[in-house]
Parts: sequence; structure tokens; C-alpha cells
Amino acid sequence: MKTSPVTVQDLQRSVIAVPPLARHADLSLNEAANQALLRHLEAGGVRNVMYGGNANFYNVGVGEYARIVDMLAALAGPDTWILPSVGPDFGKMMDQAAILRSRAFPTAMLLPMSFPYTDAGLADGVRRFTDALAKPAVVYIKSADYLAPATAARLVEEGRIVAFKYAVVREDPARDAYLSALLQSVDSNRVVSGIGERPAIVHYRDFGLKSFTSGSVCVAPRGSMRLLHLLAAGRYGEAESVRQHYLGLEDCRDGISPIRVLHDAVTLSGVADMGPMLPLLTGISSAERERVAPVAQALAAWDRTSADEAGAISDRKTATA
Repeated sequence: MKTSPVTVQDLQRSVIAVPPLARHADLSLNEAANQALLRHLEAGGVRNVMYGGNANFYNVGVGEYARIVDMLAALAGPDTWILPSVGPDFGKMMDQAAILRSRAFPTAMLLPMSFPYTDAGLADGVRRFTDALAKPAVVYIKSADYLAPATAARLVEEGRIVAFKYAVVREDPARDAYLSALLQSVDSNRVVSGIGERPAIVHYRDFGLKSFTSGSVCVAPRGSMRLLHLLAAGRYGEAESVRQHYLGLEDCRDGISPIRVLHDAVTLSGVADMGPMLPLLTGISSAERERVAPVAQALAAWDRTSADEAGAISDRKTATA
């Protein structure tokens, strides 16, 4: 597992995968399935892996937390950055900080609070958490005006926030006054587009964000990494062609449940058996599985075909060199 301090280059080197967490029928951790998913991501070029909402960390107990993060650290490749989540409430995040402080994870992400809070109280929580962790944090912004831009800037200047995951859903992602205001106070290199492939091009081209998180990357990692590389090269037309392949699964996620669909899509695509979901969530229904299965399988097949074609082109270039 990569343990060096997080840099801007780390944020931009890879799509940040946000995978589900595999469990057995008795809800114990399925180490083999979690390893299979990590190896699938790594084989596709992914090196940044964030365990948060899709892994149902909101419902993970503090008593199990150490076992989970220790398993993930042991399973990750030497250059894979594992980013665990904490919270969202203050008490839980502080208990988790005590666990993480003795471990080598370079940062942790604060899950977004939905219970009433204040801007000053959230900032105080970030300061206390990062003091307890002795490392900077990633802050997950999921709602408009979650953290005032001036407050965000101060926390960055204090060395307490290394990055923001920006996941405020807009009907038109090109029209986002809060993101524009945030970027007037915080360097765009520290803000990651946090809603998958759907707004990635707009966030990259129009707002200057340089990376994105993805759940669907767990099914098709090569294509998602290809999308990131095309964005970096400014090849937006080609990037749009790649992005289109992900919209079927993203439509299923948005129409049913982003977390639950992804959990079962990884299983249905043949990547790894994720097993049941930890309460208070459940897997998708039989009818929903019938809708999701062909979409997930088609995306996985496209990703494999694209990789095979890329390999064949590389082999031909090598042979003629």
C-alpha cells in the first residue's frame, strides 16, 4: 500500500475508484472477493481506491473498523493508495481517528454530515479530527454550500485538508455557482469531481478539475482510466465517446440506487461476488437485477474488448518498430 503523503500528483495519476465492500452471507468480511476486486482495478491501471459510501461505511461499526482497514491495507498493491472514510458524526470520526493514527494511511475522508451542523462547527470538527489523526483529511462535499469557500480555504492553508471530493448533483453541471465560488478560494488541483463519469468532462473542461471518482470503474477500469487520459490530453470528443459507454449503468444507478446497484453490478458483471449488503441497506430486487445485469455485463465486455484491441495495436507497433 502506498503510504507517502498525498500530493496533487497523487490525486491526478488515477481515477479514484469508490468500490463496494464484499461480505459473506453472515456479514463477515470476504477477503478473497475484496482482493479480486482490487486486483481487477489494479489490472486496469487504477491506483487510487476510496472506501466510502459505496462500501457502506456509514453503517460500519467502530468495533469492526480496524479489521476492515487492516484487511484493505494488506490486500492493496505496493503502489495502490487506499483512502478509508470516517464519520460522518463527530464521535465516530474521533474514535476512528484513534484507530487510524497508528496505521500508515496517508489521509482519510470525512463522510458528509446530513444531521444539523454549522459551518464553524464543521470546521472545528475538521481541526479536531486532523489533530487526532496527525494528518490532513479529504472533505466530501455532497450538498450545496456545505462548507463556506472562505472556511475551506482557511482549512487548506492550515494544512488540514488535502483535497475535496465535490459531489453536488446539478441538472446542468456546467451551471454550478457553489463550485465556481469554491474554486475562487481553493486551487482546482485540490478539488476532485466526485460523481462518476457523467459530469467528468464538464468538470474537467469548464472548471479545471483534474481527476474524478467513479463507482462504475469497478466494472470497467480500463475505459475509465482511458477517459482520464483523454481529458488530460484535451481530447474531449474522444472522451465523450468513452463516457457514453458508462451512461447505461449510471442511468440504472441514478434510477434505482447508486450504492445498491453498484454493489450488485460488480457481482453481476462477473468481477467478484460482493455478497449481501450490510444493514441498513439491501441488494436490489430480482426485477432490478434483470435490468442491471445485461447493462453491467455489456460494460464489462466492452472494457475487456477495448483492452484487447489496445494490446493488439501495441503488439503491432512493437513488431514493426
